[in-house]
Amino acid sequence: MEQPRGAARPAAVTAGMRCLIDFSTEGAYGWRLVAPNGRSVAVSADSHDSHTQCRAAFTRLCASRGELVGGIQHSSEGGGWIWLLWDAASRPVAAAARTYERHATCRSAYDRFRALLPQLDPARPELWGDT
Repeated sequence: MEQPRGAARPAAVTAGMRCLIDFSTEGAYGWRLVAPNGRSVAVSADSHDSHTQCRAAFTRLCASRGELVGGIQHSSEGGGWIWLLWDAASRPVAAAARTYERHATCRSAYDRFRALLPQLDPARPELWGDT
């Protein structure tokens, strides 16, 4: 069945999704959600002081998905579009992993991530590569 133009595809199955914790040269931690094909789907929009705090932030993101607000905007570098999610206190918590050339493509990626959030279970060791 053909999907209407501009409609978001159904969320990907979470099998094979991994949440990786990255460490920056500045000494901060950030999470990165990676699809089974190795592409980054989303990244943390804030940094954390420890691996434990970063992992807890991702868990909170999943738990508070109903309270999150988001939107599409021009990237700070210009020339592209990004999506962002904010928590109830207006703190940025998640962002597009890359800049999109087209607004519609960015919107589609944002919609897919929002649809994926309820399917993610931070209690699953597979999500963290702990198996």
